[in-house]
Amino acid sequence: MLAKTDATELLTIARDAITHQINNEAYRLEPRKEGPLTTQSGCFVTITQQGRLRGCIGHFQAQQPLFKEVAAMAVAAACHDPRFKPMDRADLDNFELEITILSPLEKISDINQIIVGTHGIYIIKGSNRGVLLPQVATEYGWDRETFLQQTCIKAGLPENSWLHPEAELFIFSGEIIHE
Repeated sequence: MLAKTDATELLTIARDAITHQINNEAYRLEPRKEGPLTTQSGCFVTITQQGRLRGCIGHFQAQQPLFKEVAAMAVAAACHDPRFKPMDRADLDNFELEITILSPLEKISDINQIIVGTHGIYIIKGSNRGVLLPQVATEYGWDRETFLQQTCIKAGLPENSWLHPEAELFIFSGEIIHE
């Protein structure tokens, strides 16, 4: 668990990165002392407007410290989520952030290992990949099977593709930070 000050700092970094990007301003992240914000951890940044999804992008494995990964994923969610048009200056007055810091992926062979509300799901089948964060199933009131089906749909697969022997299923948990 991150300390409240670290969580607040990550939210500030994400918001500042988005604001600077949209305003075409350089954003320079100051180096941090060794600590939780300098660990390498995967994360997703979710943007909502008026309670509706506006963008969500992340990585399971970071190649840089968490504070830099959060800044990069915030900009990606704001400007590069292919499901939405890029945010513009008018959007800066009205958006909320959520950051999910991820545990490592764990490959599973039994769907009973999935704990709805605790685990997110990542599926790979052929060249298709899809992920849903742990909080999504809870937000929609899904059971395990619906959660699996929706993850398949997100991957562009038929909803029961998780049953196919070639499908690889992974679970992960996440620490959720929100404004």
